[in-house]
Amino acid sequence: MENRGSGEILIKAEGVSKKFCKSLKRSLWYGMKDIGFELIGRDRNRTLRKEEFWAVKDVSFELRRGECLGLIGHNGAGKSTLLKILNGLIKPDTGRIEMRGKVGALIELGAGFNPILTGRENVFINAAVLGFDKKEIEEKFDEIVEFAELEEFIDTPVQNYSSGMKVRLGFAVAAQLEPDILIIDEVLAVGDIGFRLKCLNLLDRLIANCSVIFVSHQMPQVSRLSNQLMLLDHGKVVYTGSNVPSGIDQYYSMMSTKGLEFINTEGGVELLQIGIQNAQLTQGTLSVNHGDDLVVEIRLKISNQYANPKIHLIVFDLEQRPIGLIWPKEDIPNDKITRIDSEFSEIHLNLKTDHINLSKGIYSLTLSVTNDGERVLRISSVLTFQVLSDRDIWQPIEFESYWS
Repeated sequence: MENRGSGEILIKAEGVSKKFCKSLKRSLWYGMKDIGFELIGRDRNRTLRKEEFWAVKDVSFELRRGECLGLIGHNGAGKSTLLKILNGLIKPDTGRIEMRGKVGALIELGAGFNPILTGRENVFINAAVLGFDKKEIEEKFDEIVEFAELEEFIDTPVQNYSSGMKVRLGFAVAAQLEPDILIIDEVLAVGDIGFRLKCLNLLDRLIANCSVIFVSHQMPQVSRLSNQLMLLDHGKVVYTGSNVPSGIDQYYSMMSTKGLEFINTEGGVELLQIGIQNAQLTQGTLSVNHGDDLVVEIRLKISNQYANPKIHLIVFDLEQRPIGLIWPKEDIPNDKITRIDSEFSEIHLNLKTDHINLSKGIYSLTLSVTNDGERVLRISSVLTFQVLSDRDIWQPIEFESYWS
């Protein structure tokens, strides 16, 4: 892969803003007025009018060759609008943008494909739109088809492709032709795991020679690829910089963790109390320090028909990925079970995990109770807590190690 040098500024955005109108009729009227203003040489209206809102407001950044900007934020934060402005699909109301070099963009699934044409024809059309000549396309064509894994279907009309096939073809065209700027919006969420890994490995190599803007709700992917991060909230920049874990931590803190799922398959089990004994309250959330013991207190009312109950906790991160299991090795001690009457008993115990090595972030616990291998109670996200640490890292677990 040709080394085109690093450090050159390929994207420069200064004070970029874009507003939209909630009413279609008003939007059309405002659009006609703005066009009229431009025709007579007057600036378009820079302030909000009735039912208008800022989708993107005063966004500025620079991106150099060799850098990947992870663009994150909740749905409706303005990410896709900013990408469309950068790609020239819509015009900003204020600000200016400089884009240097050839731009490859994957902003919307299947965008730019003609559905009645074959995959082969669409490859040539797409690449030509990106600024590549016929000779360059022919030289790369076999690699594009091989990467997309569409050898058998390259002469099939694109309208017969699945969503995953369209993504594979679009990504292969945009990436294999090695553009100076590559813009990717959430498309890797559609492909299967094997193709996603192949795309991530290719992006690792591409980033050295181009600028990449990568939009995703998958923080592990953002963390892996990005050396710069921008967090948007309601169109405004909340965080921008090279401390990717810190920006992701801010993103997580903005997300809601409410909502419980209760599953009681047999009846006869009731959760009376659950909490963390050694936790402190930090901004309304239970918190413990990295390296401290984690002591979870549990009280259950359970039917005496369950003679061999087992209690364990599953640890999830904020992406709801299971990252650990708290599973006591011993059976529940008899002195922790109190007989209430002939039908029910109460279990009161503490589950202690020494020196938790979870990294800084927010986690949730799912409670599961089984009897002789059969699940009798499951409560998802029964308890949410955060781990405090001085270190900003995105990996969920810190392994203690020593030099020798």
